[in-house]
Amino acid sequence: MVRGLAAFVGVVALGAVGVVPAVADDAVVRTEGGLLRGVVQDDVRTFRGIPYAAPPERWRSPRPAAPWSGVRDAKDHAKSCAQGEHPVGVPSTNEDCLYLDVTTPTRPGKKRPVVVWIHGGSFKYGATSLYGPNRFADRGDVVVVQVQYRLGAFGFLASPLLGSGSGNYGLEDQQAALRWVRRNAAAFGGDPRNVTLMGESAGAYSVCDHLASPTAAGLFDRAIIQSGPCAQEYSTTNYAAPRPRAVAYDYSRRLAADLLCSTAACLRAVPPEKLLAATEPAEFGPVLGGPVLPRHPAQRMVNRVPVLHAVNHDEESGRFGAQEVFGAPITQAEYETAVRDTFGTEADKILTEYADLQPAGRALATVMTDSQWSTPAAKTNRLLSSRMPTYAVEFAGDAPWYAGAPKPDWPVGSHHLSDVAYFFDLNIFDPPQQEYSDQLITRWADFARTGTTPWPRATPRDHTIQSLTPAGTTRTNFTQDHRITFWRLLGY
Repeated sequence: MVRGLAAFVGVVALGAVGVVPAVADDAVVRTEGGLLRGVVQDDVRTFRGIPYAAPPERWRSPRPAAPWSGVRDAKDHAKSCAQGEHPVGVPSTNEDCLYLDVTTPTRPGKKRPVVVWIHGGSFKYGATSLYGPNRFADRGDVVVVQVQYRLGAFGFLASPLLGSGSGNYGLEDQQAALRWVRRNAAAFGGDPRNVTLMGESAGAYSVCDHLASPTAAGLFDRAIIQSGPCAQEYSTTNYAAPRPRAVAYDYSRRLAADLLCSTAACLRAVPPEKLLAATEPAEFGPVLGGPVLPRHPAQRMVNRVPVLHAVNHDEESGRFGAQEVFGAPITQAEYETAVRDTFGTEADKILTEYADLQPAGRALATVMTDSQWSTPAAKTNRLLSSRMPTYAVEFAGDAPWYAGAPKPDWPVGSHHLSDVAYFFDLNIFDPPQQEYSDQLITRWADFARTGTTPWPRATPRDHTIQSLTPAGTTRTNFTQDHRITFWRLLGY
């Protein structure tokens, strides 16, 4: 759901885990590939641009990284994966991008929980350089690993020309990074047997997919999902959910025709800038079928671990609020047209149900939040809690807003991506409330440490959810608040 920000600017073997010999210099660690020299600050040590796989061959599975001699400089971020212009992206035509960053507290400690962060960005944008992990690592006393993975067509193009298992190279990259973490976490003071996979938006959908992926078995011990409902089905409005292979193939055939390609070799020879331009309007995401993701997470979850599942109370208010402050207020006529275009024959029922909300921009944001986020989140809570220990929470209250930008005339609350500002330095947002951020980091780190929270475990029959606000936490009626019974009657 990074579309809202667009409006703002227009063999895995646990036995391989071992103790890596220490070195005398705090800025230097020894990994399986060789020595790394990072940056030591007051509170954390950071090692950037670490290769977890070899430079990838386009549309082929990741391969092991080659070792190096001497001490490799690990002070700077690697170049981002190929992507276009976007507020949460770093424009690039670079395909040599399978690198990760590790941030760990400087104070003495061993076997800290390891949190592996998978960034969002519609499966098309993002880079490790965008998310500052220092507060999370220091306050949470955890090792934070941030992963880059192939994006857009480079990571998620499925085509008959590329084979029946094509389309999930980005997920394969993430799994290769998790294997690297299992083998190397101890070098940074992390516990290789306590790894939490954490993602937001496209990163959260990725976590869902790894819960369902047979090839991810044994790669992580807990999961944190933020704004990526696992139970969501693919549609034109829910494009980040795993898509049917037939849908992906149909697009790839049209793309190949546009590029005048009839062979895999021809596609692989297309210059990256030309491929980015040709695919810029398209949406991408994981593809169903094949060894990596044989079935939808709603149908089968093979990796059952404790899960912390979070959603924002006002997911879509950032999108429509930004549209208003950088454009013009949404009129009632525009609101009604948008509802009719999205929901067709059900539009009159929806307009009647939400007639109590004004102004039109707020009403549209609420309709889209409840239908596209809250209702799938409720399904996801039932799905997860019936299979594994699950803690369901909702970010609520007044969240950080875009830096330097005015707010609309209606309350935007806790919108999509705003929760990330509590854990990472995301410089497109105003600074978050520090005390609240510290509390959330502590809770997330405790979950990574123990697999539990102080809040009640979710059950498939729950109507309530733990609501997290700067003023405190409460149990709220999620079903009633987001009119989920109404949406269920409409078939959502």
